[in-house]
Amino acid sequence: MADLESASAIAASGLRVQAARMRIISENMANADSTAVEAGGDPYRRRSLAFKSYVDKELGGEAVKVFGTRSDPTPFKVKFDPANPGAAPDGFVKLPNVDPMIELVDMREAQRAYEANLNMIESTRSMRRSTLELLRR
Repeated sequence: MADLESASAIAASGLRVQAARMRIISENMANADSTAVEAGGDPYRRRSLAFKSYVDKELGGEAVKVFGTRSDPTPFKVKFDPANPGAAPDGFVKLPNVDPMIELVDMREAQRAYEANLNMIESTRSMRRSTLELLRR
């Protein structure tokens, strides 16, 4: 039963990471059309989640945790819009380096990984229940 509990805890670490990943993706999508508030300033810069595996001696296996976030160094897009308050003196406005299609693909991948970890937890719970039923007989 300890192995099943460890499997659930490891899968739960994956759930936490994928939930954090979806939060970062949501922030990116929410700011996809934002511009700088001061003239010539930089707009929102796309972020991504950094996560890594580590050996959890208590669980007896490798789990995963959030290591931090990093900014995407991709250059900003620019568009000519002299009426925009964020426009530089030349009339160009920097736009975020967020590509909604990339965010949707990343979201789908995070969603699938979240579902896989959730299925693992459900499977281990079912296996524990079956084991207890066998032991009661």
